[in-house]
Amino acid sequence: MAVRPKTEAESVPEQSVESSASGVEWAAITAGALAAVGVSIILFTLGSGLGLSGANPWSFVPQAVATFTIGAGIWLIVMQWLSSALGGYLAGRLRKKWVGVRTDEVFFRDTAHGLLAWALATAIVAVLFTLGSAAVVSSAAVATDAQVSAEAAEQARKAAASFSTLTSLSLIIGAFIGCVSGALGGYHRDES
Repeated sequence: MAVRPKTEAESVPEQSVESSASGVEWAAITAGALAAVGVSIILFTLGSGLGLSGANPWSFVPQAVATFTIGAGIWLIVMQWLSSALGGYLAGRLRKKWVGVRTDEVFFRDTAHGLLAWALATAIVAVLFTLGSAAVVSSAAVATDAQVSAEAAEQARKAAASFSTLTSLSLIIGAFIGCVSGALGGYHRDES
């Protein structure tokens, strides 16, 4: 029986290694998320100190919602992107190296780790901001009983709409950056 040489058109089946273990490594995801939360807090505080945030998290003096500015929106977006990049990169880089797993599957898992690190960090920051906002709102309710004019209410509505729009855009792009950073971290892990 003669063995004929393989041509370029023939495909060779890849050996698949199935594991009963999950492809998700929560230690790497949690580490990336905690780093992202830390960077978010540092950047938020820095922005407040530089006057780039619409509100000071350490002040319990009531501030109008209308004080939200484009500069504050841009700063929130920059914060989101930088923290997402760091968290995603760490989640991809700290994950254990898989042996016997196809390259496209490794890429997908690294990307998923970056996305999950972003999602966990976003949830943690949302809880922290909600708790902080509740404290500010309760102190503002005690501090003032004044009636709000229709013009002030309209300004507050427009500021809230701008904030929501910029936050949504920032979160979507932050998720993408977390995914790309996770894949980059995994690439750098596998190179070494």
